[in-house]
Amino acid sequence: MKSDTLSYPPRGLSREEAARYVGVGVTKFDQMVADRRMPRPKKVDGRVIWDRVKLEAAFTELPGRR
Repeated sequence: MKSDTLSYPPRGLSREEAARYVGVGVTKFDQMVADRRMPRPKKVDGRVIWDRVKLEAAFTELPGRR
């Protein structure tokens, strides 16, 4: 595989990466996906991948602290 000289964040994230990206543990992340506060993943062959852009949009929609 050719080395990529560009520096950019990955678009697809694993479950663990997605949870870390939004700042929660995997158990809480699973709960948030189940109750639709976080988006459902895409499936690429045998891999389950979360879209970083959709995670950002869902995170923006979370209520703020009162």
